[in-house]
Amino acid sequence: MTRHLFFLPGVGADPAFWRPLGDRLPADWRKTYFGWPGLGDQPADRAINSYDDLIGLVEAQLPDSPVDLLAQSMGGAIAMTLALRHPARIRKLVLAVTSGGMDMTAFGAADWRLDYRREFPTAAEWIMAEKPDVSHRLHEISHPALLIWGDADPISPVAVGEYLVERLPAAQLHIVKGGQHDLIHGQAPELAGLIERHLA
Repeated sequence: MTRHLFFLPGVGADPAFWRPLGDRLPADWRKTYFGWPGLGDQPADRAINSYDDLIGLVEAQLPDSPVDLLAQSMGGAIAMTLALRHPARIRKLVLAVTSGGMDMTAFGAADWRLDYRREFPTAAEWIMAEKPDVSHRLHEISHPALLIWGDADPISPVAVGEYLVERLPAAQLHIVKGGQHDLIHGQAPELAGLIERHLA
């Protein structure tokens, strides 16, 4: 069966963020790279004005056969929400340095908002205020999940990955020594084989 992979970025919103890793996965696997309109440097779309609108953007492309969701940072909250809403249409999850879907202050996470506004001054304002939280429903996400964290990431500390692996019924945690918040992009050669084995 041919795999179909959905790649979800974080608030940087760039559909090319996952490409260095995705290009290292089997060529016959179908790959769909999402970007987030109005976030990062991506052009705005008048139909996208909330976190739920981003979820709807992905939902609109879900096929009848199950897909694998590979998500970084805020994209992880979207992936977990989709797994809860459409369990039969999701096969497996890869969640990297997820910093959404729960209250991050409890884990000593650095606030990303000020640096984000400096880097992306035209990004939509709503992203600065919305805080999606699916933490009370983690036990319902039974899909096989590979969690990837870096031990040098201030935005999503390893403690977040440890919290998730204890609560997701079918999760495993891989910690990257020296890994930062962009490790999926920057350390793609190291991680591609791990992800391919999980999705095979």
